[in-house]
Amino acid sequence: MAISIGVGSRKESDFEGSISFILSVLHRRQYMKKIGIIGGLGPESTIDYYKGIINAFRNRDVGLATPEIIIYSADVSRLLELVEAKDWNNLVDWLVIRVKALHSAGAEFAVIGSNTPHIVYDKVKSRSPIPMLSIVDETCKRASSMKLRKPGLIGTKFTMGSDFFQKAFHDAGILVIVPTKDEQQFIHNKIISEIQLGIIKNSTRQELLSIVKRMIDEDSIDGLIIGCTELPLILKKDEYGIPFLNTTAIHIDSIVNYCIGKI
Repeated sequence: MAISIGVGSRKESDFEGSISFILSVLHRRQYMKKIGIIGGLGPESTIDYYKGIINAFRNRDVGLATPEIIIYSADVSRLLELVEAKDWNNLVDWLVIRVKALHSAGAEFAVIGSNTPHIVYDKVKSRSPIPMLSIVDETCKRASSMKLRKPGLIGTKFTMGSDFFQKAFHDAGILVIVPTKDEQQFIHNKIISEIQLGIIKNSTRQELLSIVKRMIDEDSIDGLIIGCTELPLILKKDEYGIPFLNTTAIHIDSIVNYCIGKI
């Protein structure tokens, strides 16, 4: 009889534990905001966003339900056409249409899963029906917390050739350094013709790192902003004793925190 009671108690305890676990998951899910992502800019990094967000939730709490994620996979070739032509008004309209589509689909906040479109981020944000998180602002916060004062920046030629990173970082007392014009063109070509297509070559990695090394030696950079969501596919770790700021990973961290109400 005693054994029977013991087994029954254990089963009852297990049942109560399961109910408690389910209720905990449901409670947490109730307070998670639905995430909207403008992706496809390019496709490889959009996969990183999705997997990164899901893995972040799994790593934070085994019992935490994963969030609802709505992805608008946009046409990267159209984005590049608008940026190349410096057609900023149409670029803003193009992005706002996609943010509104995410909102209509149920997203409670939105992000642009790419650095380059942040050229017009402020104008897009001002017309957005839902809150937005900037990859540039979140990276600036991280650089400030690391006490960086003179980081380098690599990305597409549009990102390196514009000043939207510089403006955001200047307000935090941080000077952003970019490569030479020839280096910028080389980096851009490799992003478009190889990395964005999922082509990862060790020779390209070494050439990119040689540019970083020159910037350390000649420009005295104390960190590197990987200002293209495709570049972490080839530059995966810190090098030469300076931190590499993976803007994708930083953005994902902020997305997760915002989703669960921590920011």
